[in-house]
Amino acid sequence: MYVPHPHTSDVLANILLDQCVFQYNLENKISSVVVDNCTTNDSMMDILLGKFETNYLILGGKFLHMRCSAHILNLIVKDGLDVIGHGIERIRDCIAFWVATPKRYEKFDDSTRFLKIQSTTKIHLDCKTRWNSTYLMLESTLPCKANFERLKCTNVRLNFSLPSANDWKFAEMVCEN
Repeated sequence: MYVPHPHTSDVLANILLDQCVFQYNLENKISSVVVDNCTTNDSMMDILLGKFETNYLILGGKFLHMRCSAHILNLIVKDGLDVIGHGIERIRDCIAFWVATPKRYEKFDDSTRFLKIQSTTKIHLDCKTRWNSTYLMLESTLPCKANFERLKCTNVRLNFSLPSANDWKFAEMVCEN
C-alpha cells in the first residue's frame, strides 16, 4: 500500500490501522506483526499496541512486535563479511575488470580454457547489499583464482590489486560446505 511522506511512526501506524487492520476487521485477530529493525518501526509498534485491546492479543501483546529474522540474519552475515571486506573488494575489483567488456571477458574465458580450469558457472559480480550474492560471486570465482594471477602477470598495466593468499583463503572458508 502507498504510504505518503514523511514515513514517521505515526503515519505508518495510521496507514496500517486504517488501510489494513480496520478495513479488513483484523483488530481482534492479530497475534504478531513482523517488521524490519529500525527505531521508526519500534515506535510504530508502541502506537499500534495502544490501539488494540490487549485481551485479544497473545499474552497481552507481549509478542505483538516480532523483528524480522531475515533482516537480523542479513545484519549478522554482513558484519561477518566486514571482517574480510578488503579481500572481497580486491576479488570484486578483479571480476569487475574482466567482466566490464565482452572483449575482456573473452580474453578471461580463453585464458580459463588454456589453464584447463573446470568451472560450472561464469564469474559474475555481486550486489553489495545482498550477502547471498557475495557468496555466489566468491563461489563462481574461486576455481578461477589462478587465471587472475596469470592474466595479471601477462599484463602489468592492469589497474587493480590481486587478492592476497589470505583473501583467497578467507573466500574458500566462506564457501566451504
